[in-house]
Amino acid sequence: MNPPTARRRALSLRLLVVVGAVAAALALLGVSGLADTLVYYRTPAEVLAEVPAEDERLRLGGLVQAGSLERVGPEARFTVTDGVASVPVVYLGALPAVFAEGQGAVVEGRLGSDGVFVGDLVLVKHSNEYQPIGEAG
Repeated sequence: MNPPTARRRALSLRLLVVVGAVAAALALLGVSGLADTLVYYRTPAEVLAEVPAEDERLRLGGLVQAGSLERVGPEARFTVTDGVASVPVVYLGALPAVFAEGQGAVVEGRLGSDGVFVGDLVLVKHSNEYQPIGEAG
């Protein structure tokens, strides 16, 4: 086998640079695309300790504070707490059927400048055991 000539080495180096540049561009596109779709989960204490930017979308998780749920038309107002801190939430839309005070919930949305979390998606934690309606306690 002959040793590579200077021309072959230069061609290999160019090919390596082109492949590296394409790989870097694809990685940059992937990371920037992921950054727009990532929604981080935070507790009320974490949200109040490090207030997110107004345009930052996040998931606020905790317990729905007992006695805080108010419904006015399609709007629901309640407070999510983690036992350390509480964040008031406004949600416009139908709440899940198993949504209740004292239960765990995750609300996705944005924290307003007034400190009220405006949610557009509510996820409710529930038991994984199925019980027919007549037997539910």
